[in-house]
Amino acid sequence: MTWKIALPMYNVSPRIEGAYEALLLALAGEAGVHAELVRPHDLPSFWRSPELLVSQTCGYPYMTQLRGEVALLATPCFDFNGCEGSDYRSAIVVREGGGIRSLAEARGRVAAVNERHSHSGMNALRHAVAPHTRDGRFFASVKWSGSHAASLRLVREGAAAIAAIDSATFGYIALEQPDSLRGLSILQYSAPSPGLPLIAGRAVPDELAAQLRAALLAPSPAVQQLLSALHIDRFEHRIDADYERVLLLEAEARAAGYPVLT
Repeated sequence: MTWKIALPMYNVSPRIEGAYEALLLALAGEAGVHAELVRPHDLPSFWRSPELLVSQTCGYPYMTQLRGEVALLATPCFDFNGCEGSDYRSAIVVREGGGIRSLAEARGRVAAVNERHSHSGMNALRHAVAPHTRDGRFFASVKWSGSHAASLRLVREGAAAIAAIDSATFGYIALEQPDSLRGLSILQYSAPSPGLPLIAGRAVPDELAAQLRAALLAPSPAVQQLLSALHIDRFEHRIDADYERVLLLEAEARAAGYPVLT
């Protein structure tokens, strides 16, 4: 069997994509295994594939779909605003001059959200606006954009008024595509939660998973150089219990009478 590897979550530009692919190949090499780089279109299926060696997922699908089916390897610590250690927040973004100076003033407006199962785009935003809802509603409508970059475009062009963006994604876009943020501002940051973990597939032997984790937690000079290029200070090993924070934010929104982002 040929192992498959992919880190698709932060590929906002060819340069960043190439750096993540180089990191994956170096990681597999240090673990002494051969792996094929792929660019999966169906991530939920890929994460469950018996050929999966290493990938990255969001904390929300991990807790709601993948827990027990994949192994947590390590979580990146970015040096971007909104990130602290291996925790991260969502940057809640609005258009400058759009008349929104507080979350409450976004009531009745249109939200742009990347995916229904995204913590940073959906779950964190739902939690942030939950205290301001009325009769289980807040927004006039939600536009499901398909990506954080698309959400930013909708806000910039006036098709939506607000979006929650993974702070690492926002940081990468600020570096790689600064013009795409022109006319936008960060209203506030969401509550923190553990960042997007690197995972090993269900068929990866425990010993191999341990080798991969060790290569992330104690990187060689070559791997550390790749991490620095990606604005990753280091990796930390987070356990399942840490990611309960993601479900706690969901539970708090439900308790406030806001189970669905609307």
